[in-house]
Formats: sequence, structure tokens, C-alpha cells
Amino acid sequence: MLDAAMIQKCADPSLTPAIVEQFVQAAGSPDPLAVTVKTGGRLILVPKAKTPNEAMGLIRQYVGQAAVRVGITQFPAGIGIKDVSEIKPDLVDACENLRLGTAMFAKALRIVTKWYGNPTNKDVFPQIFEDTVYAWKTGEFEGVSVFQGEEPGASVKIVVPPDVEEDPDNDGGPASSKLKDAEESENVGAAEMRIDLSRIGGK
Repeated sequence: MLDAAMIQKCADPSLTPAIVEQFVQAAGSPDPLAVTVKTGGRLILVPKAKTPNEAMGLIRQYVGQAAVRVGITQFPAGIGIKDVSEIKPDLVDACENLRLGTAMFAKALRIVTKWYGNPTNKDVFPQIFEDTVYAWKTGEFEGVSVFQGEEPGASVKIVVPPDVEEDPDNDGGPASSKLKDAEESENVGAAEMRIDLSRIGGK
């Protein structure tokens, strides 16, 4: 689903391609039409959407009654809207979903980074990233809504290890091939395992 060209075109530019890949692997879905519905922490089984219209039907049916996540980033549908009619079909467009999801994840990453005291030690990034993925899945971090909380702004600088920095000499090919290899070698059910970043920055 993700390739270097799509990341460059659609993803939030404040995140490196490697971080975008890791975010989608850890918290997203390979299916742009994926709709996940939870209430009270319990997963509600809904029919698998085969078309954008079916996906939008499910979203509008459950938004306001349950937590609804959509698309390749599992973006939280209904955030910041007052009526279900405001939900746009963009949510099930892969590029727009990636744009919205990575922008929101970047905000969550800044919130978590600020809570950590804006550390400059790159060894701390794996823990910050892990906490941000958890916050993305739950919607909160230390009592603050990462979706509707205050935006920390550009004053928060995210310091990442070289392993997940964008290589200026890289045209994006290797990153794309690495992601493709990962997708081919790992099944969807093992997505959680692919985000083990505990060795990043280690020796």
C-alpha cells in the first residue's frame, strides 16, 4: 500500500518516511476501506466494506455512538465535527487518509515529546514513539487528548535516531523496497511485532 512516492506526496512533511512507515505498520491497516468500531474497549464486528460508499455508510452509522477508526492510518472519524454529515469521503481515500493521519500523529508525537521534556538524546525516541502509538490507539496520553488537545507547535523538536532519519542521498527506493519486503514477509496479524524499536540507537 505505501511506497516512497505516496509517502512523499501525501504524508506530513514533519515526519521522515521511515517514521511514517513504522506508524502505519504499528497502528494502521493495509486496507484503505478498513473501518474499525469499538465501544467500551470492545471491538464491534462490522461487515467488511468493499466500496468507498459502504465504508462511509459504516462510518456514518457508528460515529457518535462508538469509536470509529478508518483507513490505512486508522484515523479517528468524527474528531472535531458536530454532525455526521460533515464527514467527508476523503477519509477512505488512501492519500488523504495518510495526509490526515500523519498530520494528527505528528501532533500526538509533539505532545508526547513535550511531556518528556523535549529530550535531545536520540536513545529516548523509541520510548516516545511507542508511547505515541499507544496514545494514537487510545486517544489520550497522561490525561490529555492527543486528537483535540492543544498543539505544542513548532517549538517542540523531535529528535530521532539515524535509523529512522531520512537519508538525504536516498531517492526513496530502498525505503520502499524495505517496506514491501516487510509486508511480504509479515502477515497482518503480526503488525504489532514489526514496531519493536527497542534496539534503535543501541550498540
